[in-house]
Amino acid sequence: MSETKRKICVVGSGAWGSAIAMLLDRNGHEVTLWSYEPEVARTLTETGRNPFLPGVELPRSITHSSDLSCVRGHKYVVMASPSFAVRQTSRNAAQHLDKDAVLISLAKGIEADTGLRMSEIIAQETGCRVAVLSGPSHAEEVSRGVPTGCVIACADKAIAEDLQDIFMSLSFRVYSSPDVVGVELGAALKNVIALCAGICDGLGYGDNTRALLMTRGLTEVARLGMALGSRQETFAGLAGVGDLIVTCCSMHSRNRRAGILIGQGKTAQEAMTEVGAVVEGYYAARSAIELARKVGVEMPITEQAYEVLYHDKSAKEAMMVLMHRQKASEAEDVGWA
Repeated sequence: MSETKRKICVVGSGAWGSAIAMLLDRNGHEVTLWSYEPEVARTLTETGRNPFLPGVELPRSITHSSDLSCVRGHKYVVMASPSFAVRQTSRNAAQHLDKDAVLISLAKGIEADTGLRMSEIIAQETGCRVAVLSGPSHAEEVSRGVPTGCVIACADKAIAEDLQDIFMSLSFRVYSSPDVVGVELGAALKNVIALCAGICDGLGYGDNTRALLMTRGLTEVARLGMALGSRQETFAGLAGVGDLIVTCCSMHSRNRRAGILIGQGKTAQEAMTEVGAVVEGYYAARSAIELARKVGVEMPITEQAYEVLYHDKSAKEAMMVLMHRQKASEAEDVGWA
């Protein structure tokens, strides 16, 4: 834990951005929180309340702004925009960023058409060094100081260790990793599996089905990850199985809630409207399939999720397709004595 006070700007005042701003403020840092809409910045300043974090009051010591020039003069800038806004926000912020700024990406997703991860987009638009913070972490719980563990991934070990000091507290434990690819893919694609887990709940299936989907879903996510250069052990850690558990099993998860509605018969668009917030798994399903086809990796669960979400395939039919696949060994490339 750092004893040095840092100036840190958090770009994006949704639930996760606000929760991280609160964490950094509690750690003794000087925090500025940027909102896309001026009226949101005014409301946060006046009330200290974020509707996405019910019952939680933001510290008055946090400074609020809707002007992206507020990133100027900050060595550490946390990028907390939703995945669909990451490119434009990064592009808009680029002209104001200090040359030696370190950006920390919180966004979980893969860009459609390009197949780029969020850190790649941020680096492309800003030219800055980028680290990734991810793991099993509901914003609602982090904002209340519930004990939580995450991973900071960066190719530069010194930056990763510095960021560990900045983010770590008695309620927020941070591990470091050099595997940016694996951490980001685990973060993005677990949302697809959480949608599927929710769909099975909506269909009235039980714990057995959810466990089957989670386990085999993680297998295909790891398969894609390793094809793209990540480490297998990353998917057994906080950014892999840890994030998958918390997203598939909690009603805090927007992806699981949307999946439940789809399983109950609503379209993907109707489900996302009812959830009322960004459902990252919807966008990640399309991007994952494009990536998997590009590198020749089989992802049967993600493939069926894509068909349900984008081609109106019946959720029950998709489940039957998965259950009637050709028999296989659980361990790939297994050898028999």
